[in-house]
Amino acid sequence: MGKGKGAPEYWVAVVKPGTVMFELGGIERSLAEEAMTLAGAKLPIKTKFVARSDLELGA
Repeated sequence: MGKGKGAPEYWVAVVKPGTVMFELGGIERSLAEEAMTLAGAKLPIKTKFVARSDLELGA
């Protein structure tokens, strides 16, 4: 008793395809695209930039 399991080595989060991971507001679209492109390069998954104006509303 009392020995514990030690410190965790890493964390895992399950993210299903199609999940919005980051949301930006109050900045120009070009700046947001650049920021998300740079951030996406750091992630080990494929990323895609979408905007509300690109989505079909009411479908």
